[in-house]
Amino acid sequence: MSSKCQVTNKKANNGYAVSHSHVRTKKLQQVNLQRKTVWSESQSRWIKIKISTKAIKSIHKLKF
Repeated sequence: MSSKCQVTNKKANNGYAVSHSHVRTKKLQQVNLQRKTVWSESQSRWIKIKISTKAIKSIHKLKF
């Protein structure tokens, strides 16, 4: 599995780490991914997915 959200397709972002002397080095800003079991209405079973925390919040918000 790649490090990509299976719901929103979010993936790593390119950025810079800036030191005190303002020397910039490239770095990746990874997505905050979690393994979560979610109930699938279409399949009528629990499925395990890699999902970003933002997507977890959105799903939780829509349920209630």
